[in-house]
Amino acid sequence: MTRLAPLALAAAALLALGSAQAQNKPAVAPAAAQKPQYGGELNIGTVFITVNPMSADNGDWAWKHAQDTGLAYEQLFAADLGKSVRHGGKHTFHADAWIAPDALRGELAEKWEMKQNPLRVEVQLRKGVMFPAKAGVMAQREFTAEDVVFSFDRLNKSPKKIPTYFDHIDRVEATGRHTVTFFMKAYNAEWDYRFGWGYYSGIVPKEVVAAGPGNWKNVNGTGPFQLQEYVQGNSLVFTKNPVYWDSEKIGGVEHKLPFADKITYRVIKDESTFITALRTAKLDLLESVRWSHHEDLKKRVPQIQWSRRLANGGQFVALRMDQKPFDDIRVRRALNLAVNQPEIAKAYYGGNAELIAWPMHPTYTGYFESLEQMPDSVKELFTYNPAKAKQLLAEAGYPNGFTFKVQTSSANTEGDLLQMVAAYLAKVGVKMEIQTLEYAAYFSAMMTRTNAPGYFMFLGNTNPTTSLRKSFVKGQVWNPMQFADPEIDKMMAETYAEADERVRQVKVRQMTRLVMEKAPVIFLPSAYVYTGWWPWVKNYGGELRAGSERPGPIHARIWVDQELKKKMGF
Repeated sequence: MTRLAPLALAAAALLALGSAQAQNKPAVAPAAAQKPQYGGELNIGTVFITVNPMSADNGDWAWKHAQDTGLAYEQLFAADLGKSVRHGGKHTFHADAWIAPDALRGELAEKWEMKQNPLRVEVQLRKGVMFPAKAGVMAQREFTAEDVVFSFDRLNKSPKKIPTYFDHIDRVEATGRHTVTFFMKAYNAEWDYRFGWGYYSGIVPKEVVAAGPGNWKNVNGTGPFQLQEYVQGNSLVFTKNPVYWDSEKIGGVEHKLPFADKITYRVIKDESTFITALRTAKLDLLESVRWSHHEDLKKRVPQIQWSRRLANGGQFVALRMDQKPFDDIRVRRALNLAVNQPEIAKAYYGGNAELIAWPMHPTYTGYFESLEQMPDSVKELFTYNPAKAKQLLAEAGYPNGFTFKVQTSSANTEGDLLQMVAAYLAKVGVKMEIQTLEYAAYFSAMMTRTNAPGYFMFLGNTNPTTSLRKSFVKGQVWNPMQFADPEIDKMMAETYAEADERVRQVKVRQMTRLVMEKAPVIFLPSAYVYTGWWPWVKNYGGELRAGSERPGPIHARIWVDQELKKKMGF
């Protein structure tokens, strides 16, 4: 059922994607104005420092695309970083893919408006934005509405497209040289996120596609940097785009972006190596440091600055509900009861963890319910009761337990945690056979639905509605559990069609309860994580995302205090 009556509310909110995001606020005062410095280089370990780029082509619909190319490919919308906590705002910009309506700004879009009869969104694009020249690919030229239409149509026709992702869009037209109109079949609460600032939403010119979009050497966008070099298993190197359009106001003065001449994203699979790289200043910024390393580094290198956040997702063992023995809810609940989650939070994470942060995150105010608010059927899954676990296994026909395979990635740094889970399950007669795969093969197993009965992963929350859609709606790809429930499918469709934020929140809370009651995974605690950076990294306060897994606009605004770096001996 299509609901259009509340659209005035959605239009007034301007690109409403959920409610305003209530985020954890670190005790940081507004940043004092400093004079930016141009030049220098930044070596950055991103949140996904252990994972190689997956594709240079957003038409491949690889989730990590905006992480790796977001300095080069821009989007219609991005986060307004001027509303961060360090600037006196309320937003930490930690969430994987949730920009609150009051923190959204135009990037390639200058202004936009939702209109009715027919239902559409009219977007005015910035004029004078240029694609730089790229030898063998394209001459320098202006960005226009045709580039937006081309990029959307190409994504929409991709055989790798997420099912139902653009079903709400009828067509996209260039209604002027710098005007593009999205005609919609029906209202969708995520319309702005899905193409405007989503994982795959970079605007890619036709010349790059003609040259070969999957070849990193052809990457060429309107962004602040150009991709200069890629060495697999080592680094992505970006250099300044000389014709970049944007600027940053600091101390009341506009300064042309970007500040650094060069940015390198490092790929380091060994945790001890990337921690050492931060300690010895081979990395200027490391976006993800576990609590134990933080405590050690804080003592050994007190100059490093820190921000803390609760991980944006859940660590768990997914259980294939379409295969025996996990088609039986008694088995799935038994495995949860066999694992001592409170003990893991205390012993493995040193108390630096929460039992619940997935599939709904505590920062999603109005959508999230604490464990205390959950029904008893959910609460029980987070208690340790091996006796009842054995009882349930016996009732399901497995009095002596069973053996099952669990796949994990070589890029996952939580191998010790998986061994702990295996030890708990062994106590109730269940044996895990652990298979470690290179990330590409591991990811492919899920995407092709050929993954093992057990699948150990960390999965980001994304945003309140996508967190449920991507894993618990039938046919979606981030669903190693092969979860399928007609009631959830129906409620999810109703939620997307609902423009009233309060109604969406109620439906999301109901769906979250229903999903968790079915125990589709072995739930595990979510840890608190740290970001560390050296004092010469300026105009930064721990922000991680200016879009969907896209740190590019944040990194483009950082400058290096080169004199301070020299004074500190580096």
